[in-house]
Amino acid sequence: MPWAPINGIRLYYQTYGTGPPLVFAHGAGGNHLSWWQQLPYFAARYRCLVFDHRSFGRSAEAADGPGRRAFAEDLRQLLDRLGIEDVAIVAQSMGGRTAVGFALRNPGRVRALVLAGTTGGAVSDEVRSAQEAHRRTPIGRRSLLQRAISPRLREERPDLAFLYRLIGRMNPPRPKNFLAPIPGYRGSSAQALAALEIPILFLVGEDDSITPPSIVRLAHEQVPGSQFEVCPNTGHSAYFEQPEAFNQRVGQFLEEAGWATS
Repeated sequence: MPWAPINGIRLYYQTYGTGPPLVFAHGAGGNHLSWWQQLPYFAARYRCLVFDHRSFGRSAEAADGPGRRAFAEDLRQLLDRLGIEDVAIVAQSMGGRTAVGFALRNPGRVRALVLAGTTGGAVSDEVRSAQEAHRRTPIGRRSLLQRAISPRLREERPDLAFLYRLIGRMNPPRPKNFLAPIPGYRGSSAQALAALEIPILFLVGEDDSITPPSIVRLAHEQVPGSQFEVCPNTGHSAYFEQPEAFNQRVGQFLEEAGWATS
């Protein structure tokens, strides 16, 4: 089994393909298996790395461990152990915390960044107000599990909806406040992300009810030079619901960013 003894835990990971390194950071509803529709596509051109965040999948947390605060450092130590220096990162939802944290703490190591279904912490008072207004709507008050995939997928592809739930059930139990923001925190990653001067793509599903397109667009506008695109006919998990469109757009972005084999 590919386990890496790092940062006080045994982190589970897998690699596929050869070429420029491409890291996939999963969201709160998934783990390394979430990327089963991306790996066959991208492994033909990239060295793809998938992993389980601590407290997800096969990566257990240490007793009294730091939880999500260690995500970025976990990734750094994993990459160092594998001898990988520069990377491109595709991050889904929660994985945006890992990707942004790693990029900001390790300038020069991230060559291109895809933030899917997340603001990446690029917020402002306007973004926070929009987020709070959305949380008060009937849709916004539903559980994250209910909003992780769209009603369209449940109706048209109940098999895939079932598979999504099965993948999520691999994750061990976690405290309810595991992903809660730090009380009173009012910071933003926007200025620091822009200062990296790397290609950044904000990608969001048309029917995303966790981070709606209107909110992700506002986040994109906080990061000069970033790109923004809506993936049609999908909810929060565009990579899972519309993999062909997702893969094509991400692949195009990586090529335009110069992160591709010659």
